Amino acid sequence: MLSLIDSANPWLVAIGLNTILLGLVGIAPKKLLTPAGIFHAWLLGVLIWGTLGWQGYVVVMFYFLAGSGVTRIGMAQKEAEGIAEKRSGARGPENVWGSALTAALCAVGVGMLNSELLIPIPQSLFLSLLPLLLLGYVASFSTKLADTTASEVGKAYGKRTFLITTLQPVPRGTEGAVSLEGTLAGVVASIAIACLGWAVGLIDLLGIVWCVLAAFIATNLESVIGATLQSEYNWMTNEVVNIFNTLIGAIAAMIIALLWAIINASFAG
Repeated sequence: MLSLIDSANPWLVAIGLNTILLGLVGIAPKKLLTPAGIFHAWLLGVLIWGTLGWQGYVVVMFYFLAGSGVTRIGMAQKEAEGIAEKRSGARGPENVWGSALTAALCAVGVGMLNSELLIPIPQSLFLSLLPLLLLGYVASFSTKLADTTASEVGKAYGKRTFLITTLQPVPRGTEGAVSLEGTLAGVVASIAIACLGWAVGLIDLLGIVWCVLAAFIATNLESVIGATLQSEYNWMTNEVVNIFNTLIGAIAAMIIALLWAIINASFAG
């Protein structure tokens, strides 16, 4: 089956598959996406399949389903406390791109390299850039799922929540609050999606480690941003912070991988 898919025009497959799947999402009784969110998710899905194939698509689908699932953990309780996601967790365009803009940029970069739309570059540079962009792609979703899981589990089950900048106890759902339960759940989530990225061949085994480390760094920095800057600037919405979060995660993973490669090369030399 996969060989037939791989031999077909990826963009035609992407259009057909996403039209069917998101059509089903649109008529499902539980609304995972708003009508506008469905259209933007369709655009994202077409882009990802067209540039990264089924491997990249599996990762983004896992994020979407897992992220939607954890958002609904303890929903009744969170709604009663006024700390639940708006629209009972249904994603709109701002959520789609807040979560996936960084990944989409990495996918576009991979597509440009593979289609030689850039000025021709040496093979050695191509072989260096491609795995870094794929690592950034997986790391961005590893970071976002870690952040979503940590937040939602913390709001539902966090026994003690602390403001990350002062470590003072604060109510659950406070911007910049962290909990042990949420943090551990976030780490597990980042491991899960990084392992999936390895299983489909987007990253190597060390890439799993880089993704998990980057997700931990970025998720905690996102909490710092939430505790310090988000209330100061009207334009810094949750979705904007999510873009920063995933961008930090992707860049951190790529920097860690590069540093590791440099260290290895220096010892080998």
